[in-house]
Amino acid sequence: MMIHFTQDEMTLMSIYNDTGTRQGLLAALTAMRGELAEDETELRDMTDSAIRKLNEASDAEYAALDLYPDFGGMEGDDAE
Repeated sequence: MMIHFTQDEMTLMSIYNDTGTRQGLLAALTAMRGELAEDETELRDMTDSAIRKLNEASDAEYAALDLYPDFGGMEGDDAE
C-alpha cells in the first residue's frame, strides 16, 4: 500500500531531504521540528504528519517518491 503525502508534505520533505535516505530525512525533520516556535502550529502539524507517514512507509515506498522541490517556473531562469 502506497502512503499518500500531501503536496505541502512533499515540498517540506524535498527541502529537508539532504541525505537522500528515509532515515536521514526523518532525522532532519525531527531536528527541524525541535526548532519550531510555539506558535508555528501549522508547520508542526504538517511535520508530524510527514514523520508519521515516513515511519509507516517502506524504504521502497520512500525510494519511489519524487522529492525534488517544484518552485513553479523558476527552472531555467538562468538558461540561455
